[in-house]
Amino acid sequence: MIKQIVFITATILSFGILGYSLLRIYSFLKLTKSHKSGPLGKRISKTLFVALFQTKILRRPVIGVLHALVFWGFIVILFGSLEIIIDGFTGIEKSLSSLGFVYHVISISGDVFSWIILIAICVFFVRRVFLSVKRFEGIEMKRRSHSDANFALSLIFILMVTLIWMNILSSAMNLEEGKLLYPINALFGQFFTSLDHTILLRAYEINWWTHIGVIFLFMNILPYSKHFHVFMSVPNVFFSRTEPLGKLPNMDNITKEVKLMMDPNLAFAAPTEPVSEIERFGVKDVEDVTWKNYMDSLACTQCGRCTASCPANITGKMLSPRKIMIDLRARMKEKAPHILKEGKGYNDNKSLLRDYITTEELWACTTCNACAQECPVNINHPEMIVFMRRFLVMEESAAPTGLNVMFTNIENNGAPWPFSPEDRLLWANDLTTN
Repeated sequence: MIKQIVFITATILSFGILGYSLLRIYSFLKLTKSHKSGPLGKRISKTLFVALFQTKILRRPVIGVLHALVFWGFIVILFGSLEIIIDGFTGIEKSLSSLGFVYHVISISGDVFSWIILIAICVFFVRRVFLSVKRFEGIEMKRRSHSDANFALSLIFILMVTLIWMNILSSAMNLEEGKLLYPINALFGQFFTSLDHTILLRAYEINWWTHIGVIFLFMNILPYSKHFHVFMSVPNVFFSRTEPLGKLPNMDNITKEVKLMMDPNLAFAAPTEPVSEIERFGVKDVEDVTWKNYMDSLACTQCGRCTASCPANITGKMLSPRKIMIDLRARMKEKAPHILKEGKGYNDNKSLLRDYITTEELWACTTCNACAQECPVNINHPEMIVFMRRFLVMEESAAPTGLNVMFTNIENNGAPWPFSPEDRLLWANDLTTN
């Protein structure tokens, strides 16, 4: 009974802290602009292929398969974690065993995946610590980023070790049942059947409490870690764009003005709308981004596939698409609490643009969308870059010289070239006809 009270208290406390962290992030999301999602059917299809079937990850045949297996394994093992919580509340061992055949299939799958994940985590750890993987480095990858990754891998390693020992010890206490539920770990469990039942039970409880304790610790670290993508990757894919990557979003108010200029009659046909707060053109700071842009930053795995595929970065330019997402999340973390406390008028004389992301980085982008194409969680980096360039052009007239010359020519001549419309066909004067 005391164990149940301790467990229930720890569970309520852990989920309470997690709830506070998620509400905090939700309050940050409410500070951002609206975003239009695509058709539901297309989003479901994209989620199945990209998130569930891991099609982007599997492009890399070796390490991609390991990542996919870890993802699928955690889905299965999540069932076991749910059972542990129910067991802790009810005091009943294997409380979901009434599911019969389904329970046996999930238990066997969890037994197999526990070893697969353990091996994969060891491979990931060796790659990070001992192998020089270029895409894991960069000016945006601080020492904390590497420590964060190693700590998360260590926690997952402990989770798998304790789970495996739980299955081994459970098999040792009831070998026949163990062979049905944990075929791999029952092979090891048979070597411990001669031990006293009390010793086995005590060892099982130690691993059980360690396992659930690490789960509670891990889930409360995630909202403050780069591994928050464990929660955010699937929702981010679900809300990702369904249009072709090359299509850039227009500003509705600007589109409306252009249409009115092209056809003034529309001004009389369209209903008059009250003038609201003047909207900023593009993005200068975090309150100008859409909630999907901020969700992108939360879902970023910092894997570096985007930066590794960026032609600007490859040729030595300053641009790193991964840095754009890291900077957005860091700036939101810095400014949002003050906005919530002091109101929208808060100003710390800093902004996402220039203080975090330089104009040199933004103008290096070719909008080729290689980063968005390679991102395993469908982050749209070019959209953020274009939004910030839009602010530079439309609010500050701070485009590069070449673009400003083109804009002037379009304004004066109706074309990007420095020739008046009357002189546009002069090039043909010297042509002779047969």
